[in-house]
Amino acid sequence: MRQPQLEECEVEGVPVSPLLAEGRGNPYGSVPGLDDEELADVGELERQVLLQAWGPVLNLPARCGKGSLKPATAEVDFGAFATVDFERRRPEFDKARYKADRLSEKLRDVLIMLGIVKERLPKARDRVLKYLRMGVIRLEHIQNEDMLAFARLYLKAKRLQKEIAELRKASWKRRQAKLAEVFA
Repeated sequence: MRQPQLEECEVEGVPVSPLLAEGRGNPYGSVPGLDDEELADVGELERQVLLQAWGPVLNLPARCGKGSLKPATAEVDFGAFATVDFERRRPEFDKARYKADRLSEKLRDVLIMLGIVKERLPKARDRVLKYLRMGVIRLEHIQNEDMLAFARLYLKAKRLQKEIAELRKASWKRRQAKLAEVFA
């Protein structure tokens, strides 16, 4: 007697053995942080690419002045920045204050340079600056190149300090005048 032969019949999707399962990878790839079942929208993909490209630059510390909150708006939803309350509470742009802030940054740079040049000079630098302030000597009288650079930076710092003080005072007076108009 012959035993019937078992023909192997291939059925799609059914594993040949319970220990063997058919595994297919995602043909479209995957996005870190998202499940393969969840679809990534174009905005999320663009955000991830931009973060990868510009992440180190965006993590650098940045200076911002008081009341200078301005959102970056490039075809995005404004969110809270497009509301009437935001427009009402945001201070008006003040040219004098803006210029004073920029000059403060320049002054900071000049003071750093002043500190660098100061290290190369002898202690007599204070006496030379005193005579320069009093008008006993002028810049043309200074022979030492380091001392001349130090004196020029010192005079530039003094000039910047004076300009900043004048601009802030003018800005303050302008704001006080506007407040007087509102409450009058």
